[in-house]
This record gives sequence, structure tokens and C-alpha cells, in this order.
Amino acid sequence: MAGAVVYLPTFFKLSTAVKPNPASEASKKQQVEEMFDSISHRYDFLNHFLSLGIDRGWRKKVRKLMAGFGHTRLLDVATGTADLAIELAKIPGVNITGVDISRGMLAKGDEKLKTLGLNSRIVLQVADSEKLPYDDESFDGITVAFGVRNFENLEKGLSEMQRVLTVGGHLMILEFSKPRNPVFSALYWFYFKTILPVAGRLFSKSSNAYTYLPQSVAAFPEGEKMVEILNNCGYRNVSFKPLTMGVCTLYICEK
Repeated sequence: MAGAVVYLPTFFKLSTAVKPNPASEASKKQQVEEMFDSISHRYDFLNHFLSLGIDRGWRKKVRKLMAGFGHTRLLDVATGTADLAIELAKIPGVNITGVDISRGMLAKGDEKLKTLGLNSRIVLQVADSEKLPYDDESFDGITVAFGVRNFENLEKGLSEMQRVLTVGGHLMILEFSKPRNPVFSALYWFYFKTILPVAGRLFSKSSNAYTYLPQSVAAFPEGEKMVEILNNCGYRNVSFKPLTMGVCTLYICEK
């Protein structure tokens, strides 16, 4: 919005180093793993409840775009409880590998796969996004939904995904972002900073997870800055599209 004053939160400078518990000496990676293990039992409920179900539409958009590329060997990084992997399984003929560092989240994902009968098409594995246990060019499509913000080393994780992606393959990233409309932005951050942490703590019993969420979103690079980072990691034809008034941004890259 040209000439508009945009409300932006001030609790962190632009950074990827925000941790769930700043007082802890543990690495961000370790803290993120422990955080998601601790909230895995309520994650799906809170994820859909606190986003008012809008997140389902975002995943559906990724699935439709990925289907258009015709890729069949897919990797879902930071898969969590496999929501995006399950959505991608609606594409005929695809096989999906989902990886995450949280065993608690993957256990919940495995339960869902068994219930849906998708074990033969989706395989979930414990793996670090910065050290993927796969050969070069193992996948022709890679997705990450709300996970790159949690990488300890963003560039290393993006470069590692580029390594295992085939030439001509695509990476698609969904990540929370900061709305630009000043009125909507003020409402968004009031919800994010005031309501969400209280509701998240009440239902998940985690004192850090839903405080870390708005802090990490506020500090994370987005838009043109994220495009620059992706270009520097070897991707080409990088584009991005804000979704739902900028609450989320979809990045599409090619190798």
C-alpha cells in the first residue's frame, strides 16, 4: 500500500536466531526439537483452531501447484504431523518422504498415516534439514510448511534442500509473514501477541511455544529479502505470493 504507515512489531530485529527459550544455553535446534516434542499431543488441534482452519487452504494451494509441475518424488521437510504430506498424497502417482527432527511429531504423523491407509505412499523419517540423509538430486519436488523459520542455520538448510533437488525440480515454501495493511496488521499482531500465547499455553501446557511463534515470525526475513537468500543458495526463478492479506507467504523456486 503506497504511502501507508505499516505497523511492524518491534520485539526483535530481523534475524533467524530467535530461540524458543532465550534463557537456555541449548542450541536453537535442540530447543525446537524439545518444544515440538512437548506440544505434539495437541499440535494438530491448536494448529487448525488458532489459524481458524485457514492453513488447510494454504496447503491445498501448494498441492495444486505441485501437481501442475508433474513431480512424483517429493520430500516434505519439517513435516511435523504430516499434514502437508497427506495433502500432497492426493496427487496421483506421487511418493512422499517426510522428515522432521521431532520424534513426537512424527509419531503423531504415523498414527494419521495408519488411519488413512497412506503408509505405502508416505514414509516419515527422523532427519535434520541441515544434514539430509539423501544423495544429490534424490527428489524432483520439495516442500516446507512453516518450518524454515525454525532452522538453526537458514542458508545451510536451504542449500541442503537444493542439493537433493533434481535440476528442473521445484522447492515450495509456506511461511508465516507480516501483513502490510496497517489496520489488519494491528489486529493481527494483537491476536498474535496477546490471544494466541494465552490460548496456546492453556491447551498445550507449553510456556514457550506460542510466545516463540510471534517472536520468530516478527524477526524472520520475508518477501524480497527471502528471495535474495534463496537466490544466494543456488535457486533460480524465485517468486513469492502473499496469502490471506500477507499472514502467510508462498515461495516457489526452481533448481
